[in-house]
Amino acid sequence: MRQDHLISAAQLSREDIEAVLDRAAEIDADPAAWQQRRAGEVLGLCFFEPSTRTRMSFDTAMKRLGGRTVDMGPVESSSVKKGETLADTVRVVEGYADALVLRHPYEGAASMASEFVDVPLVNAGDGAGQHPTQTLLDLYTIRENVGLDGITVGIMGDLKYGRTVHSLAEALTNFDVRQHFVSPESLQLPRSVRYDLHESGAQVREHTELDEVLPELDVLYVTRIQRERFPDENEYRKVAGEYQIGLDDLSAAKDSLTVMHPLPRVDEIAPEIDDTAYAKYFEQAHNGVPVRMALLDMLLEDSQ
Repeated sequence: MRQDHLISAAQLSREDIEAVLDRAAEIDADPAAWQQRRAGEVLGLCFFEPSTRTRMSFDTAMKRLGGRTVDMGPVESSSVKKGETLADTVRVVEGYADALVLRHPYEGAASMASEFVDVPLVNAGDGAGQHPTQTLLDLYTIRENVGLDGITVGIMGDLKYGRTVHSLAEALTNFDVRQHFVSPESLQLPRSVRYDLHESGAQVREHTELDEVLPELDVLYVTRIQRERFPDENEYRKVAGEYQIGLDDLSAAKDSLTVMHPLPRVDEIAPEIDDTAYAKYFEQAHNGVPVRMALLDMLLEDSQ
């Protein structure tokens, strides 16, 4: 994979994806062999939005490669509160690090920031836009459980504001995957995402009820309703809690169904599912470390 920055899943070909996933599998099989791979190198973490899994897994990934991290810290205690622009922030942090990870509430922020730095920049989520590293760990989880060709995937929940959905749907067009999208009408895929999927040759099959497609699914990817993205609290309340699944709801599912969720969850998946063979969302979160180790290693390798 030869990319200066990773901003969108649309940048990734099947070959790129498989290269990252293959290296992640190598790391997963023998983590100790990679402990000094990036010794002496520094990763800058610039998170303008709250994060648990993404921030911690990038931090862990770099340290397990033998490198170090520098963290901008909370926005409230940074120079952003004094009026510093995003462009200036990344230009400053670039001087302290060999690569940057950026999360920002505004769609397009990562693309804009990448124009101001010469070190690799990774988009860790830009508003309702893209989250390509989440997609890579999602693909790794799918591949480890059911493979990536000849499968049917259902994506359910907030498809309008869910950046993980936009990235995953785009990336799946590189494989022989039949995709179904389940959501309230008000939270269906944005027109721009639907257009991109059509341009990639994918059929967009939209549903309002999971029952319509559940028996076909090899993977059910559940997302929470993105309350923080809604411009109107009343609109959020109309759909909050509308899509929830418990064990009874999966009675028609294949025994081999893989249930995934990018987390955090609110009430979309009942805790009773956690201890079943369906549940792969905690495994999915743990996969963030080897996948991000692989990605960082490859980006730093290419930048030298």
